Amino acid sequence: MIIMKADATEEEVANVIKEVYKFGLRADVSRGEFRTVIGLVGDERKIPFSHFAVLPGVKEAMMVETPYKLVNREYNKLLDAECDCRPVKVGNVTIGGGDPVFIAGPCAVESKEQLLRIAEGVKKAGADILRGGVFKPRSSVHSFQGLGANGKEGAEEALFWLRDVGRKFEMPVITEVRGESQVDLIAEYVDVLQVGARNMYNQDLLAAVARTGKPVMLKRHFGAGVEEFLSFAEYIAAEGNKNIILCERGIVPVGKGKSYTRYTFDLAAIPVVRKETYLPIFADPSHATGRRDLIYSMSCAAISAGASGLMIEAHYNPAESLVDSQQMVTPDELKEIIDACRKIHQVVSLASRVKH
Repeated sequence: MIIMKADATEEEVANVIKEVYKFGLRADVSRGEFRTVIGLVGDERKIPFSHFAVLPGVKEAMMVETPYKLVNREYNKLLDAECDCRPVKVGNVTIGGGDPVFIAGPCAVESKEQLLRIAEGVKKAGADILRGGVFKPRSSVHSFQGLGANGKEGAEEALFWLRDVGRKFEMPVITEVRGESQVDLIAEYVDVLQVGARNMYNQDLLAAVARTGKPVMLKRHFGAGVEEFLSFAEYIAAEGNKNIILCERGIVPVGKGKSYTRYTFDLAAIPVVRKETYLPIFADPSHATGRRDLIYSMSCAAISAGASGLMIEAHYNPAESLVDSQQMVTPDELKEIIDACRKIHQVVSLASRVKH
């Protein structure tokens, strides 16, 4: 990265960017209150650091050792030393701004009536953002694939319901993007585009959702290490979109673990990710455990570990759901979870202030 002097002119910054492109790389320009930092995107072996270090207006040229340079915490410290977590604005909600944010709703949108009833319940329970799947990635081709499987007309109708219901209850909305062909359509209707665990490695999809300019939630693949997780978040940042929300949703269990939970909830990844990056990280206890009776305790644990928020599947009658009925909570149960998590966050925040 290239750190500009505090008094560097716009002409000097533009000249450095021009030099970066001359060597076949791209420039990620971040302007802080006191300085400008230019991150170089591409093959660093092409970079003559001694050349960049002496350009007018340059204070320092330095190598960042991690493969996730643009989402690295050290990168952001150069711009804002006080920033613990870079806030992401989603409609009227700020993620990473202090208080935890709660995303809730059905796994899949099945009808407008179903969505309205669930949205009313989760809103009363204290949820901030409404979720609902339109395109559902499933292990079996014979399973319900979401209303998006009915073609563009079915997808657009379900997306319209999601947006309409979200507006009715003044809640931003989020849904999963399963493929590049869906990006433009979905971006018209939702506030956050979600890239699911199965698609974490899909570089073309990551670039496509990034270019919409909308916030992106990236879920960790169930076989990915933390370094891989952050390295693929870098693909989004490299397109100039740093409104990224990470999400821990469980990893493949060892041995017979799957007999008890759907995945292994890697709670330790939450503080590790917070140490490595300035991006907010959510937790999804619904997919991590696959069990309604574990959602409360794992939600509390995730907030204690430092999660910026939770994504929880909810339904007024989980048994009626066509997808993942065993891991959905009712709105009443969701309220208990949210109330407890908010109290835990207050205690943890107070303890942190006393410590420092």
